[in-house]
Amino acid sequence: MESLLILQLKTQPFWFIFLFVIGFFKFLKLTLSIIFWVFVNFIRPGKNLKKYGSWALVTGPTDGIGKGFAFELAKKGLNLVLVGRNPDKLNVVRSLINGKYPKSQIKNVVVDFSGDLDEGVKRIKEAIEGLDVGLLINNVGVSYPYGRFFHEVDEKLLGDLIKVNVEGTTKVTQAVLPGMIERKKGAIVNIGSGAAIVIPSDPLYAVYAATKAYIDQFSRCLYVEYKRSGIDVQCQVPLYVATKMASIKRSSFFVPSTDGYAKAAIRWIGYEPRCTPYWPHSLLWGLLYSLPESIIDAWRLNYCLGIRKRGQLKDSRKKE
Repeated sequence: MESLLILQLKTQPFWFIFLFVIGFFKFLKLTLSIIFWVFVNFIRPGKNLKKYGSWALVTGPTDGIGKGFAFELAKKGLNLVLVGRNPDKLNVVRSLINGKYPKSQIKNVVVDFSGDLDEGVKRIKEAIEGLDVGLLINNVGVSYPYGRFFHEVDEKLLGDLIKVNVEGTTKVTQAVLPGMIERKKGAIVNIGSGAAIVIPSDPLYAVYAATKAYIDQFSRCLYVEYKRSGIDVQCQVPLYVATKMASIKRSSFFVPSTDGYAKAAIRWIGYEPRCTPYWPHSLLWGLLYSLPESIIDAWRLNYCLGIRKRGQLKDSRKKE
């Protein structure tokens, strides 16, 4: 008994030192993480986007985040190729941008991403031929009109989700990438979603979340494949932004306007392969990661059931 007690006393300092060292390194890691977070969100300057090329191509630029990107890129002195399905809306956006930034050259390309995509991509290739398109913003995307269980998703919605979100982003990237490879410079920004990355599940939006998970993995693979070729590929992961697609009309501290998001997003282009540019979103991300997944799943299901109920009520009123 005495020898055991002596052994315990002798080993106590070792364990104390071991635990102290572990605690110190954890504290150091946390401190460095906080310093890095402050640096990238408030101090680090955005890159000179003109170094990639004088033209930027933006899909889905007539509304929401895409429209915010188009204005911010014109503000940076870039020329624009605007790709959307509604020619009238494209002309309105072009007029608004030219009125504010007259030096920016703008080309419109009409493409219905839920329609004949091959024909649309052909028109994109023709429009960008001979242009040094150095920046691609793959923003076009569709979501559910409101939350619904998977068995309630009709064939039209299912097809549009996959065709627009997955096939559209993939084929536009395939059309623009060869020019970047030839010039050995370029940046590709794919707009993902917190529904696929930040929260563990997005019930009642299963297919939408799955398509955005594809965007995240697609982006990461391209980032590794083409980094040595001078091409920066990035997946931006916003949470809620005040857009029609999110059915949010008013912005707030945690829900930026489309312009507010775009301003933050521009500063991150060319850096990390995955990012959440609007810094309050990163606070929410940290909070969500600190909670058990079961709690987040339960909260998210109840939240989406509420959206579903309101959507069904709205549909029933339209039928009356």
